[in-house]
Amino acid sequence: MKHNLFLAVLLLCLSVQSFAQDTPKRLSTQNRRSLNNNQSDFDNYSDQGDYSDPAGNRTTWGRDSTKHGKQKKIPVGMFQWVLEPRLGTVIDAENNDTVIHNFQNFNNTDGYTGEYTYLTNTGTPRYNRIYLNRIDDSDEFLFLRPLSYFRGGLGDFRFTNTLSPYTNLAYHSVGTKANGEDRVRAYFATNINKYAGLGFKIDYLYGRGYYQNSATSSFGTTFFGYYRGEHYNIHAYANVNHLKMFENGGLEDDKYIREPEKIEQNFSTTDIPVMLDDTWNRNHERNFYLTHKYNLGFYREIEVPDSLKPKVPSASELLADLPDSVQQVLRTDTLARKKTLDSLVTKWQSEQIIPQEFIPVSSIIHTFDMRDLTHTYIAQSSSEQYYTNNYYGDLNNVYDMTKAMSIRNTFGLAMREGFNKWAALGITLFATHKIRTYKMLVDNEYDLEVQRYNENDFSVGGELARTQGKLLHFNVNSEFFLIGPKVGDLTVDGRTNLEFRLGKKDSLLFDVKAMIKNEKPDFYFRHYHSQHAWWDNDDLARQLRMRFEGVLRLKKFGTRLKFGFENITNYTYFGMQNTVLDENKLLLPSNLSHAVTVKQHDGSIQVIGGSIAQEMKLGVLHWDNEVAFQKSSNDDVLPLPAVNIYTNMYLFFRIAKLLTIQVGADMRFYTKFYGLDYSPSVQQYAVQDANLERQKVGGKPIVDVYLNSHLKHFRFYFMARHVAGGANSFYAPYYGTNPLNICFGLSWNFIN
Repeated sequence: MKHNLFLAVLLLCLSVQSFAQDTPKRLSTQNRRSLNNNQSDFDNYSDQGDYSDPAGNRTTWGRDSTKHGKQKKIPVGMFQWVLEPRLGTVIDAENNDTVIHNFQNFNNTDGYTGEYTYLTNTGTPRYNRIYLNRIDDSDEFLFLRPLSYFRGGLGDFRFTNTLSPYTNLAYHSVGTKANGEDRVRAYFATNINKYAGLGFKIDYLYGRGYYQNSATSSFGTTFFGYYRGEHYNIHAYANVNHLKMFENGGLEDDKYIREPEKIEQNFSTTDIPVMLDDTWNRNHERNFYLTHKYNLGFYREIEVPDSLKPKVPSASELLADLPDSVQQVLRTDTLARKKTLDSLVTKWQSEQIIPQEFIPVSSIIHTFDMRDLTHTYIAQSSSEQYYTNNYYGDLNNVYDMTKAMSIRNTFGLAMREGFNKWAALGITLFATHKIRTYKMLVDNEYDLEVQRYNENDFSVGGELARTQGKLLHFNVNSEFFLIGPKVGDLTVDGRTNLEFRLGKKDSLLFDVKAMIKNEKPDFYFRHYHSQHAWWDNDDLARQLRMRFEGVLRLKKFGTRLKFGFENITNYTYFGMQNTVLDENKLLLPSNLSHAVTVKQHDGSIQVIGGSIAQEMKLGVLHWDNEVAFQKSSNDDVLPLPAVNIYTNMYLFFRIAKLLTIQVGADMRFYTKFYGLDYSPSVQQYAVQDANLERQKVGGKPIVDVYLNSHLKHFRFYFMARHVAGGANSFYAPYYGTNPLNICFGLSWNFIN
């Protein structure tokens, strides 16, 4: 079935791409200028079809086609960008579908460098063990936060402007048909004209799982379109995700993995007993987004060098179009000839089109963002002993549902940067109104019923930015809530970067980021009602976070140093509250009933961290390393591993200047720590119960061996995962890692 699905997606993309060839989609190669100040131009591709996008990424899969015995060159060239969701600001982005290096790690749920903890199978909830790398996610839909592997928000989606219709097809396979993982992705983009384009993305993931009751299934579709003219800009985006996960509650006993010699019989991973049966978490998400702006400004003549200016035609050329009788008269009348030539020169000059460029001075902005989520927890067998609390209903037929919807409208007015020499900064002011509705069960004096919670917020803010110039760039944003449940909330964040030349071949880049965020905990921290988790926390205090980060990079030497510090006051988190069922038995999951609750630390917690990354090269031998250090001032509330290591040693070379080969092995390692527990009832990670014996995870290296290759517009890899360290390791308490498995993946780009 998976091969049929892949073939169907392939045929769909190729048919759409073939249809798009009949539309006026190609950008003129004689008009390779920027569409506006935020858009890069097409001056970066060579006559051989190689293209360097604004991020420096080269696209090299262009090819010639033969028709009627003649060589017809297909125009090759594209660039991609992402949007800042609030105001729709365009940010240049790298085309990930052409990246050759470490393509074998693209499909790993634990991330490119293995810094995420997840629940064994692909697409399961995850969190970043390196605290300073955690995304500052203020998503009010709490259930979606751990699902960042599959679902990417608008801020991660890439819009594409392309000279020719572009398609990328990718397929990833892990393990066997009995317990393996499969993923199919398709991305298509085409231009309507040089200012407008559209496309779609389809993503399907299915993981059967190496352990009982751990299957995952995710399906996502995205459609996009844009128009980027001089005066008017619009971007539209529609995304639907359906995410389903089988919950097994973890293993009954970790000795099946840690001490298999104590088991009287051999168990494969699919035979190990687990805690839950017939239990699922499902999330259905929809996002509809539109941002548009109108630019006010003026046209300015472009200064053209004298060498490129058109030359005045000669006298014979000017007189050539006159009737012969007139030319005959002008040959004998010198004065009339001079007056006629002067008139013809004046006429020729008036007919010349002076090149101009549009200079935006200000912009009027409107952004609409609508999102909704339906989250369900389903259990069709008794979970009486697994959960401590059972608030209502039949335990053999649990169907918990909560719905949430958010509608946000933002209006902004921007004074654009650089329209004259005094406008060294860009200034934007905006106002936002957001309405949020939530539906969940409530218990009245007669029976349970569904109740709606409505929240309205109104906030104002501003942005100060400098993006032009060679030395100093910065961006500062702020938002303050004036009306609604979040009244008094404040967010200020900013970043700046400096670049210094070190000789002729290297440069030093210095990035600094800072943030202050004082905000009320999200709705689902304050209210949640379900079969096994029920709380109302109206007395939660605001959480105050202050963060500072700095990064130093040496381009030539491949060195990156990072340092960061964060102070958190009133840290709000999920914590486990487990109960021992039989004091005479061991503290195993089968002897515990589980409960999760919201906790808030009274006081401050400090996190300090840093990392060093170094790329080394000797001929075809490469060795990339990244070591991260971190320390939490309270490991009982915010546990973190002290050290995280990723190292990758490989050979990188080309065969016949066409085939690129990367072959090597990489290793992931982090020191032991009290990793977060997982609660299926809310699909969230939670701090282990400090009142009971806790389980440490980590302390074992996990090694993969791979072959990654690239041939023109085709990438593929083979990888053996967990050749060492995977068979007896745990990412989360009582959730073992997968055993040794073989992975395969390919990505194919089509430009035609």
